[in-house]
Amino acid sequence: MSAASTAWSPVIGMEVHVQLATRSKMFCGCPTDYLGKPPNSNVCPICLGMPGTLPVINARAVELLLKSALALNCEIQGFTKFDRKNYYYPDLPKGYQVSQFDLPMSRNGWIEVGGKRIRITRVHLEEDTGKLVHAGDNLHAGGESFVDLNRSGMPLMEIVTEPDIASAADARDYAMALRALLRTIGASEADMEKGHLRAEANVSIRPAGSSELGTKTELKNINSFRALQRAVDYELKRQAEVLEGGGKIVQETRGWSEAEQRTISQRSKEFAQDYRYFPEPDLPPLSFEPAYIEGLRASLPELPAARRERLVGLGVAENDARLVVESGQAERFEELVKAGSKPRQAALWMVGEELPRDDGRSLPIAELAKVLAMLEEGTINRDQARTVHQRALETGESAAELARPLQQISDEGALGAIVDEVIRNNPQAEADFKAGRQQALGALIGQVKAASGGTANLKLASELLRERLSR
Repeated sequence: MSAASTAWSPVIGMEVHVQLATRSKMFCGCPTDYLGKPPNSNVCPICLGMPGTLPVINARAVELLLKSALALNCEIQGFTKFDRKNYYYPDLPKGYQVSQFDLPMSRNGWIEVGGKRIRITRVHLEEDTGKLVHAGDNLHAGGESFVDLNRSGMPLMEIVTEPDIASAADARDYAMALRALLRTIGASEADMEKGHLRAEANVSIRPAGSSELGTKTELKNINSFRALQRAVDYELKRQAEVLEGGGKIVQETRGWSEAEQRTISQRSKEFAQDYRYFPEPDLPPLSFEPAYIEGLRASLPELPAARRERLVGLGVAENDARLVVESGQAERFEELVKAGSKPRQAALWMVGEELPRDDGRSLPIAELAKVLAMLEEGTINRDQARTVHQRALETGESAAELARPLQQISDEGALGAIVDEVIRNNPQAEADFKAGRQQALGALIGQVKAASGGTANLKLASELLRERLSR
């Protein structure tokens, strides 16, 4: 926000569309693995919107939505129906989208993110639209747009929150927590870059201390968690500058431009009455037996919040536990622990070394467990563990063999001789330590590391230095 940002309070709600992990589309038998296929090849009369065709509800999509709603602590509705959302757009051949309006499948849930409870207004089911492909000027002088209907009819779950999110960082964390939950229960891959999860933020600001909601804008075209945070942050600043300059916020849809790092006005925001909703006449209403719902509830796996709490109980730092779970790598962590790695060490390694990698490569569990075991035993230090890990990735050689020439000096006699020499050569650092300047110890440890060619057991070196300097 601007310099006067403390005068404003952000108010943010989220609408997240999730592509459900089914094998066929929402109302027809076309497969859902359309990525990479020629345009308009993964279609049939139903998803093309041909007159006279009749849709059939995908039972698996309904099941995955209900499991997601239960995981989000929602109330499952006893009676639900589908509706037609009427509007014209080139990627919507029927002229309407099958969605849910006044009787969604679930309402009134919540999810806890960073110690804050975010209320879920509703979770409902609908079909996806097609996709517009805009040709570049260098390919077509007229800059035409083309319609690809391969995506048309894909099963979509929409999750809508109350305006309980108070910052751009919280919006990002909410989306990441949602991804972790959906992956855990198998509802979706929830990959933003592939379009499986599309997060749209409704952003407004109001005077600090006020309870009256401001005019909101809806942000679209966001394809990563980092872009979500940047888009919301930019929009909060933009709205503050407009209001402080005497202007008014217009209710509209704004797109995020990653290249320009700003939001851009796209169209005025529609209201529910603009869509002329009415019940879908070609689909029956649904109701669910209590025993069926309880069976779905009992089938849910350990959810991310419970898993985080369990990992912290195993000695994993709270932030490391959160990152491991939200990254979708919790199962890999569990396998590492089963292979003998200590939980805290396994989490530290995953957060510090594996999660930051962007090449998708990782060692087999058995090999990584060997690296961590050598690190835990003091056979190699962390720098050497990184070297072994990288070389094992590049060559496929055994971690144990790669570590053999790198093993650190852990013999107290041999390392003690190096420590004595370092102390003799650094009288000022010795004097500083004895004068109470603890940072001098770090400088001496660095000297021991250099004198040993990086092979010293630094934990033992620190103990030996303290012992000798305290005499």
